[in-house]
Amino acid sequence: MVPPQTSPTSRGFARFLPALRLDTIRGKLLVFALLATLIPSFTTSWISYLENRRSLTAKITGELQSVSAQTARELDLWIKERLYELRVFASSYEVSENVDRLPRAGGERAHRRLTDYLRAVQERFTDYQELLVVSPGGQELASTAPQPTTVHLPAGWANAIRRDNAVVGEAYWDSALVKGAIVFAVPIYQTGGRFLGALTVKLDMGAVHRLLRRFAGGEASRVYLVTTAGRQIVGSPAGSTDLLRLAGDAPIVRRLLEREGAAAAGRGVDGTQVVAVLKRVPQLDWAVLAETPAADAYRQVTRLRNVTALVLAALLVVVGLLAYLLALLITRPLDRLTRGAARVAGGDLEVQLPVAGGGELRYVTEVFNDMVARLQESRRELERLSITDDLTGLYNRRYLMEALANEVRRSRRLAHPCALLMGDVDHFKEYNDAYGHLAGDEALARVAAIFREATRDVDTAARYGGEEFVVLLAETEAAGAIETAHRIRARLAREDKTKGKLSVSFGVAQFPEDGDTPEALLARADAALYRAKREGRDRVLRAPPAP
Repeated sequence: MVPPQTSPTSRGFARFLPALRLDTIRGKLLVFALLATLIPSFTTSWISYLENRRSLTAKITGELQSVSAQTARELDLWIKERLYELRVFASSYEVSENVDRLPRAGGERAHRRLTDYLRAVQERFTDYQELLVVSPGGQELASTAPQPTTVHLPAGWANAIRRDNAVVGEAYWDSALVKGAIVFAVPIYQTGGRFLGALTVKLDMGAVHRLLRRFAGGEASRVYLVTTAGRQIVGSPAGSTDLLRLAGDAPIVRRLLEREGAAAAGRGVDGTQVVAVLKRVPQLDWAVLAETPAADAYRQVTRLRNVTALVLAALLVVVGLLAYLLALLITRPLDRLTRGAARVAGGDLEVQLPVAGGGELRYVTEVFNDMVARLQESRRELERLSITDDLTGLYNRRYLMEALANEVRRSRRLAHPCALLMGDVDHFKEYNDAYGHLAGDEALARVAAIFREATRDVDTAARYGGEEFVVLLAETEAAGAIETAHRIRARLAREDKTKGKLSVSFGVAQFPEDGDTPEALLARADAALYRAKREGRDRVLRAPPAP
């Protein structure tokens, strides 16, 4: 039989395997560990980087959108407030009547009164750089400035002011004031609706600068007011009140105007790379530009990327060494068994080792898990026995006192009521003497079962001692506890009695009316119980009033 031929490629690969020592288990484990570490780690890290960058971009966009929208709203409100103030002043008798009298006899006196009124208004508003009254033709009629100044009103303002009841001029650099300024104007009407001219105010752009500073999102973020043509007006950073003098343009504005409200990256007002969002100001040819430096915005993910690269490199080295040195997989289940045994020895029984592999290690792991399960079951049984009464199966006195203390603290903290019901089997000694102790134990167990069935899951029914039982009722007033006691008595009365009649007397106490401590509640319920005994037994009595 002719042996099968192998290709040169297969023979070369076969010679290459011994060089890499892939023919050994240790070599195969090394390559597998490196690949198993590199591929998922790199993939996970890259996905995490992209997701973090996307999440951070969404967060930055949301913050910038919020800042720009809120600033635009506040700026629109600021403009409306200034125009409202001007309309109030323009409607004043001092303005309309004196403007009407200017061309008549005594016009000098009217001019003086009008000027005094305007100056008085200017003194009240520090942002008013100048108040000016102009005629319908645009001539100055009165001003707070000592020298005549240029009226910065747009062309066709007279028609616009009568149509819109206000005119907002363009922001400009005022060389006389050496600062940015803007002119607002409202119409002046005489009684009867005759148009007399306009009351204008020259506002310092520093007021807008202060408004923008209030809404800038932190020290890194900046807010600017720009025109829709991209011209810079004023911004939130210090020293940005003279942007009008520079007459610069923000290149990113044109792109943002095409997608208002969406974030974009590019060169900002100061020429650095930023992430920015733009929002138009209603009814004006202005927009609010909110931006944050791209380096600051993505510093977190950049740092994450660099740290991840270092961690991956270190991980490859560490995993390669560990995979080569710890190739024997038996060490892993042995380590798990050792750690599990140490936890059990320390009292931690919440141990469940994974059963992997086969042979002796699998058997030892299964035996260990079974041993821990038995220890857990034994501990649960011991805990149950430590808080329950052997005869009745109800909680014992120790558990009751702990539960009562906790419930009193909780009720005091929440200002809620709780009630304590104490019951005692009537004539139980005579019952024991007549029928024997075994019958007495059976009777107590039967009474305990009725207590358990007649109370809620949130209530605590306990054997207090001998033939005495106590029920702690959470979120319950005395009336509810009395109702529970009558329910127990009724169920006990319906029981089939083969040896004698059983009845229970009850005393009820309520927190905090009858006592604000566990000891006081028990004492008051006990007093009510013994009063019920004295008054004939087989009855329910509330704790007597405190002396």
